[in-house]
Amino acid sequence: MPRDSLLSIGEFARRSRLSLKALRLYDRLGLLAPADVDPGTGYRRYREDQLLQARLIVMMRRVEIPLAQVAEIVAAPGAVGADVLAAYWDHSERRFAAQRELVARLRASLLSGAMTADKYVIGERDVPAQVVLTEKRSLRITDLKAWLPDAMGRLAGLAGKHGGLGGGLFAIFEGEVNEDSDGPVEVCAPAADPDCLPPDLPVRTEAAHREAYTTITKAQLEYPQILSAYDAVAQWIDRAGLSPAGPPREVYPCTDIAAAAPADPVCDIAFPIRGSRSSSSGR
Repeated sequence: MPRDSLLSIGEFARRSRLSLKALRLYDRLGLLAPADVDPGTGYRRYREDQLLQARLIVMMRRVEIPLAQVAEIVAAPGAVGADVLAAYWDHSERRFAAQRELVARLRASLLSGAMTADKYVIGERDVPAQVVLTEKRSLRITDLKAWLPDAMGRLAGLAGKHGGLGGGLFAIFEGEVNEDSDGPVEVCAPAADPDCLPPDLPVRTEAAHREAYTTITKAQLEYPQILSAYDAVAQWIDRAGLSPAGPPREVYPCTDIAAAAPADPVCDIAFPIRGSRSSSSGR
């Protein structure tokens, strides 16, 4: 296309409502490359049909879609890009809903002067000793969502090849996992027949214990809403005059969380406990 039929960067900026600084940034990121760059002056020119992509980027940035996600959307063919956008926004709405509930709890705690927890039903149970296949990783919350199901899938597959699973998979959180702390986290898959396990697999024995737990739904599994369940169990343990006997864990009796409906129970939040319940304990 002849250069004189292209839009100057200034004209393109005016018509797209993007600043010159933004256009240069989007060029560097591969979001919106100019149609022509003068080899002598470095001057950028754009085709008029690039205005649609520029305006789409403007609209996505207005709703605070991160640049990395914008790049994935605009790089995809039309229908695929629309699906990527829909999936991103669906995830965002679930995150906003979880954050809204957490802010409501924070406000209630500030007004009452005490930490409050949602009305979770807390139970107790005895857990027998188990030989488990394990995988451990130190990682922050941004990486946990991808790694956790992958690790559970790998361990469930290993167990399936050597006698099968002997119970629900679980993840032990040996340290805080959030934006600033990286755990570590250990995923465990109970073996139905430990004698079938080859000696080269990562295996250990999880000791028998008693635990307090609550069951949460798929909707409640979203971070940070899931923290409300952790708080509820920890507060129940304290009110019951008990004490934690080990790090908390998430137990997954449901093997297909992706197929579960938002209201379906998919996970137990559990704390190993020691001691005897006091007579003044609640539920």
